Amino acid sequence: MPTDVIMPQMGESIFEGTITKWLKKPGDKVQRDEPLFEISTDKVDAEIPAPATGVLEAIKIAEGATVQVNTVVATIALDGEAAPASAKAAPAAPAKKSAAPAPVPAPAPAPAPTPSPAPSPAPKDAARSAPEEDDDHARSSPLVRKIAREHNVNLSQVTGSGMGGRITKQDIMAFVEGPAAAAASPSPPAPVAATAPAPVAKAVPAAPNIPGDLVAMTQMRKIIAQRMIESRRTSAHVHCMFEVDLSRIVQLRNKSKAAFEQRHGARLTFMPFFVRAAVIALQQFPIVNASIEEESIRYHPKINVGIAVALDWGLIVPVLKNAGDLNFLGLQRGIADLGERARSKKLKPEDVDGSTFTITNPGQFGAVFGLPIINQPNSAILGVGGITKAPVVVTDENGNDSIAIRPLVHLTLGYDHRLIDGAVADQFMAFVKKTLENWSEDVG
Repeated sequence: MPTDVIMPQMGESIFEGTITKWLKKPGDKVQRDEPLFEISTDKVDAEIPAPATGVLEAIKIAEGATVQVNTVVATIALDGEAAPASAKAAPAAPAKKSAAPAPVPAPAPAPAPTPSPAPSPAPKDAARSAPEEDDDHARSSPLVRKIAREHNVNLSQVTGSGMGGRITKQDIMAFVEGPAAAAASPSPPAPVAATAPAPVAKAVPAAPNIPGDLVAMTQMRKIIAQRMIESRRTSAHVHCMFEVDLSRIVQLRNKSKAAFEQRHGARLTFMPFFVRAAVIALQQFPIVNASIEEESIRYHPKINVGIAVALDWGLIVPVLKNAGDLNFLGLQRGIADLGERARSKKLKPEDVDGSTFTITNPGQFGAVFGLPIINQPNSAILGVGGITKAPVVVTDENGNDSIAIRPLVHLTLGYDHRLIDGAVADQFMAFVKKTLENWSEDVG
């Protein structure tokens, strides 16, 4: 009996997920715990492993579809149980699937007429019709809409075979190839839509960032947009910036990084210095680690630092839990682990929950400083600019001034003025600056 692959519940508050990519196609051999598909939820993007070893028999939910948790999204035929899905696809729906394999010649010429003969309703071309754009986005993926534009196809003429009438890659390709093939794609149950062969998708790869193109937001981008607007509406954003001389830390890092890596098997980066300085300051100024709950202030007993990680497909903030209990080496290892798992889609929902303070590092991309938006429900966020050498005036012990070249960094604190006064924010940052400029802690 085939094993069902279900949409997992990625956390107690998660009730649905969007399948963003299938990593296997029907008929492919899969190993237990091997990544099978990728999903996006309102918490994380993650790779979901195969629950068993066998052959991927059928994909029941197409890419781009959002379904409830515990929905069966595919089936795996266990080893020795059944033939590959490619051999079983024909008997599953013999009459309806004749168009899916694609070599059926189109009996009628000019499959997609340029002057759309549709009557009064406005065309549903996602590239042109803004009022009905959301309807197209709900019924098709960016790849489907791109194929439609390339072939001048009005998506309102295409019958979707996916869940809820969603137009799949198979549907649009069948329509492009000819009316007879298009007619063979009514609204069958989900398993029929699932057996669309992956090679069709590869034949027409998505080309991102085409000038003039209109591409639907990913689930992650929608969530980022929503949360940034919510944060701006929620918090009274104010920023202050401090210039910090990192001479002592740069010298210490240059001296210790080779031995540190050899001893601990980890690179010695600058980020744990900033995190450690912030943690020490948060212990001195607990109001910066607090948050507002209605008309009360919640003072958090633990310091959980969110570390913003830039991804190729968006931004995520995994959380370094109990950062106040970690030494320097623990901070370095924790930061590296969260960053690696964020980029490889291995984070769990609990890894992005519970932050009390956030640090972001626009300086890694060359920014001198940034004005970051607060990560709700935090009350403050620290932005780390790029470390650059610059001439500064230095005063010796005798009060004499001179010009010296020093490595400088600009640190910006974005804070919620409803909770944190300007004087407190400045005192907090002065403490961070003093800790960094007079660094005396052993790095291990």
